[in-house]
Amino acid sequence: MARWQSWTPDFSEADADNLIASQPSSIESKSGRWLQIAVRRDGTLVGDVAVHALAEQPDSYEVGVTIAPASHGSGYATEALGAVIGGLFDAQGAHRVFAVTDARNEPVARLFRRLGFRHEGRNIAADWFKGEWTSVDTWAALRT
Repeated sequence: MARWQSWTPDFSEADADNLIASQPSSIESKSGRWLQIAVRRDGTLVGDVAVHALAEQPDSYEVGVTIAPASHGSGYATEALGAVIGGLFDAQGAHRVFAVTDARNEPVARLFRRLGFRHEGRNIAADWFKGEWTSVDTWAALRT
């Protein structure tokens, strides 16, 4: 799970507890904070959806998703991220929802295409990530 995330496999249970304790309980426009939303199946945690309300851009949100490898291909990411994106547009009045992904992560590219996001571009060797320069893709959807 850690391959495409900024955290590493040695992220401890105590680290996770600290992250959970620091989380807001709801998303607020322009807060500049991230909100993690658990994705569960039959009471078991299978991943999370992350939402970042941009402080400098009104009604703009960055999203991300992590699903445990054992649950890949199950539709959890599509269902969970789709529900969160729908809520951002419908309940929060979002103007734009976007994601920045590692260009090598083809499964997440398929996910964002499936969710109706457009590929806005690729920044080549633009992100120093886990000891190497990587290219990143930006995906976005606008309120319709």
